[in-house]
Amino acid sequence: MGLSVGIVGLPNVGKSTLFNALLKKQASFAEASASQAGLAKVANFPFTTIEPNIGVVPVSDERLERLADVVAGISTSGESKATPEVSDRPPIVQATVEFLDIAGLIAGAHKGEGLGNKFLAHIREVDAICHVVRAFSDPDIIKEGAVDPKTDLEIVETELKLADFQTLEKQKDPGNTPDKELKKRWEVVIKLKSEIQKGTPAREINLSEEEAKIAKELTLLTSKPILVTLNVEEKDLANAENLEEDYAKNTSLSKEQIVTICAKTEAELAELTPSDQKEYLENLGVENSGLERLIKKAFSTLGLITFLTAGEKEVRAWTIKKDTNAQEASGVIHTDFMDKFIKADIVEFERFVEGGWKNAREKGYVRSEGRDYVMKEGDVVEFRTGS
Repeated sequence: MGLSVGIVGLPNVGKSTLFNALLKKQASFAEASASQAGLAKVANFPFTTIEPNIGVVPVSDERLERLADVVAGISTSGESKATPEVSDRPPIVQATVEFLDIAGLIAGAHKGEGLGNKFLAHIREVDAICHVVRAFSDPDIIKEGAVDPKTDLEIVETELKLADFQTLEKQKDPGNTPDKELKKRWEVVIKLKSEIQKGTPAREINLSEEEAKIAKELTLLTSKPILVTLNVEEKDLANAENLEEDYAKNTSLSKEQIVTICAKTEAELAELTPSDQKEYLENLGVENSGLERLIKKAFSTLGLITFLTAGEKEVRAWTIKKDTNAQEASGVIHTDFMDKFIKADIVEFERFVEGGWKNAREKGYVRSEGRDYVMKEGDVVEFRTGS
């Protein structure tokens, strides 16, 4: 399944700088040419980004390297078991996240001010929203509408709520109809409108399963899961934990929805080799890059996990929703697998890397699971299907 995240925020908060760092990561992953033709335009004035720029970024997963070694017959300790070469390793295919750099928003966007109509239309297309808020000081960069990180978020969220209210206002009262479905739909519209008018985003409104299904059809902007990226100065990165905790306390968000990043630093890191990146981060007192943490939190916010496949043709991570059963997961690889599903051979990752499928079967590590088995993060799977 695809995962798309819209990068949004007020003008000049660092959205395009962050996005360009993501694109450089993408180019490095794909061994693309050095030309930067695909990069988003960065400038010191509003609405630099009009149409959304799109970048597909790999999700770093060290487990895939170990799986590839095992399939090639190379021990995960680095010692060769026979005479295989690293070149014998199967190709690695990582899970990906699609990021969209969406035009900067200003107050009044719900009424079409600035690029409001385009901005809101682009947001409807994504699975989650990543709010970039300005937490850095730079007198050379115009603070267009930006006040402080908390208010920046509130301005954008308010515009999304107002746009949702307009959507609900356009819904038609079915009147005294005998149609139970239309009546129920109207009840949900009234409930949503009442709560959003109070300032509650749609994602926080308590709905029954039936009501949630109806609400989903309305494609409300504030129903989407959100992340907040605090764009800080490089010197503040070592204090990321405290900054995220403080921001969570001052908002209705959980710490898991907040990630601290210095967009300029991320752009510089993207130019370095992996070893130089590691050294750079160590000097900053940071373990992982902001982009890695952002991607992981995007997965967490959307309730996604990955399962793994390991064969001679490729080693791959596949993205699914939590609580997906084995039959549904097989359909991510190929839709025919769902109809022809027989069983799933599953082994825990740490057991698998001891020696691959042959060793796992000999030692009884492999479990044969039926269609209703709920997939777990990091399951190594081989689906059995009929003809």
